[in-house]
Amino acid sequence: MERWIPLMEIFLNSPCPETEASLWLRKSFNHSSNSAPISTTSFLSLLAKPSGTILIDPSPPAGKRVMWIKTLPSAVQARILSFLAYDSQRFCQKDLCKLARKMLSDGKGLDFWVKKTAQQLLDIVSISNYQWLSHLNSNLGSEDENGDDEFLSVPDWLRDAAKESESLLPWLPISPDEFSLKLPFFSCGEDGDDFLNEVEEDKQENLDEMMVEDRVNPQIIDGPMDPEVENKAKSLKARLLDFVSTSKAVELAKDIRQLCVERGKDSLAVMALIEPWNAEDETAAVLVSHLLVGSEGDELGWPSQVLCSIVLPKLLLLNQPASGVLVAATIEYCKAHQRAAEYAFLFPLILRNEGLNNPVCDVITRVVKECLHPAHVSAFCQKLLWEDINARKFICLPCHQCLISEKIVWTESLFNLLQSILNHNVHLTEDSVEQLIHRVYEFSERYSKSLKFGNFILCLIGKYAPLLKPHKVLLTEAVENTNTLVTKSILAKLSSL
Repeated sequence: MERWIPLMEIFLNSPCPETEASLWLRKSFNHSSNSAPISTTSFLSLLAKPSGTILIDPSPPAGKRVMWIKTLPSAVQARILSFLAYDSQRFCQKDLCKLARKMLSDGKGLDFWVKKTAQQLLDIVSISNYQWLSHLNSNLGSEDENGDDEFLSVPDWLRDAAKESESLLPWLPISPDEFSLKLPFFSCGEDGDDFLNEVEEDKQENLDEMMVEDRVNPQIIDGPMDPEVENKAKSLKARLLDFVSTSKAVELAKDIRQLCVERGKDSLAVMALIEPWNAEDETAAVLVSHLLVGSEGDELGWPSQVLCSIVLPKLLLLNQPASGVLVAATIEYCKAHQRAAEYAFLFPLILRNEGLNNPVCDVITRVVKECLHPAHVSAFCQKLLWEDINARKFICLPCHQCLISEKIVWTESLFNLLQSILNHNVHLTEDSVEQLIHRVYEFSERYSKSLKFGNFILCLIGKYAPLLKPHKVLLTEAVENTNTLVTKSILAKLSSL
């Protein structure tokens, strides 16, 4: 029990217990010993553990055993349940559901705020999106028996990959021969860790080389091309400009896909000749939707070409709200190809020469929220905020490279985008938070009257208050340069750090 005392003190005294408890649990998990492990599972076990016998009513001869969490003060119970709802993705959904239901089972003697936070937790982890309609014939308490919990089970893609071949391990879809070829260990001594690090570095270098090759390679466009292929590409371009019906666009998408597959590495040059970005938004949406077919297993190559050849050019110069049909098709494509969305869509748009504006910010916000996992967004933000420009590699056609900068142009819309990301419960690293603090100080005078800038600072303090204590003086000086409706609120929060 002693190992949980610092966490209980956070729930008892911290002005921002959700964020601080999440950071403590993450750090303690990495440094916990084998004898007393600290994890999300052990924390839930502690909360649900029956306490000693307590006499709820002195009249009955026998007492009643209750969960340990119910022996705590009501304010602490509410804070713990609020933290579990805030950080629910790190916990087993089935265990959270059990805990919330047990808390609500004693509805009469339950504190109002405890009941409210328990109900909020149950709403988050219960079956959503109208899936409950398929469970109307089941008992109300049968949710815990509906198959294996996703938190404890092997992912479907990993299970399917393991079935297709003789795997080295049940959870590792790689054969012994492939393992020996890809990882030719020469020793098992102290150099093992160094060798693994070299393998990861080589893997990252290969990925970087691939992105650089796709990003800047004038020979792709300027080099000689087979006259027959060039004529086919020009014919496809003429058909694209002569759009008649959706069925014609579907046939056109199939022909473009077939020609690009035949050309292999020259497919980017083919797409540049066809110029699909000149098509109407409806036509472009049909092309994107049907070029999704047949791209399974390709993480960057073909999906990146589709995004940077059709969608990206339309948004690089966007100054008005994007059409709904194009945004819907883009979101569906980015859901299926998240890495391509990062390198061929998000990075180029944020790095526009003119900086991010409101229409582009709205599209990026939807893609981030609906297509990417919070952990992926966290890694993306770390690359974006890193001072080394080599970390912000992107993929685009050479003819569009002049529209994209290697440095970030900080605008009000960019701060608005970062606020949306923070509100999406994305956990940023300490380095990323520190970079944001420096940007706040740098642009405090330029955006001294910007409400978007002020709301971003207010959100940053609310989400990462424990990490901002060493920078309190710097942030206070920056906020004093502003004059918005939220300036006094920000200064009040800073003074309480």
